[in-house]
Amino acid sequence: MMKGLFISIEGMDGAGKTTQVDLMKTFLEKKGYQVLVTREPGGTVIGEKIRKVTLDPAHQEMSYITEALLYSASRAQLVNQVIKPALERGEIVICDRFVDSSLVYQGKARGLGYKAVKEINDFATQGLEPCLTIMFNIAPEVSLKRINARGKEDRLEQEKLAFHQQVHAAYQDLVKLYPQRIKEIDAGRPIEVIQQEIEGILIKLIQEGEYK
Repeated sequence: MMKGLFISIEGMDGAGKTTQVDLMKTFLEKKGYQVLVTREPGGTVIGEKIRKVTLDPAHQEMSYITEALLYSASRAQLVNQVIKPALERGEIVICDRFVDSSLVYQGKARGLGYKAVKEINDFATQGLEPCLTIMFNIAPEVSLKRINARGKEDRLEQEKLAFHQQVHAAYQDLVKLYPQRIKEIDAGRPIEVIQQEIEGILIKLIQEGEYK
C-alpha cells in the first residue's frame, strides 16, 4: 500500500496550471509535507527525450497510434522511476498531466477511443491512478488564443480550433465519468480565488484520507 498521495493536474493549455501547481507545492510544504512535482510527457531523462520527439512540429507525419504509444511509454518510465518511489516514501506527488490527457487528446480528439487508450495506459502505469485530479476548465477559444500569444507552438498546440473543442468536450466527459476523483475548477477567475478553492480541496483530501 502506497503511503503518499498522488494528485494529477489536468486542463487545456493556457489555463494557468503551472502557476497553481507552484502555489500548491508551497502551500503543502508550509504544512510540513514532502512534495514532488513532475510533468508529462517528461519527468525523466528518457521521458524528456520522448517529449521532444512527440511534440516536435517537424514530425507532422506521426500516426495517432504512434503518438498514443509514445505518451504511454513516457508515462511508464515516470511511474516506475519517479512517482511510485516517491509515493512509497510517503510524499505527495503532483503531476502536471497524467492518463486523462491521453484519454482526451488521443482517445477523443484523435479518435482512437477511450477504451483503447485506457487499456494502453493501464498497462503502462501498472494500474496506478491519482487519488485526486484537479481539472482547470477554460473555453477552447481562450486556450487557443493564449497558446498563439505565447508563440512557438508545439505539434499539438498547432492544431485547429476544432481539435481543441474536442479536447474540451472530452474533459467534460471525464468530469461526469469520474466525479469522485476529478474536481473541476473555473480557470477564468483571479489567481487568488482559484488558489483558495484548491487549498480547500487539498485540506479536505488530507483530512478525509487521514494523511499525516
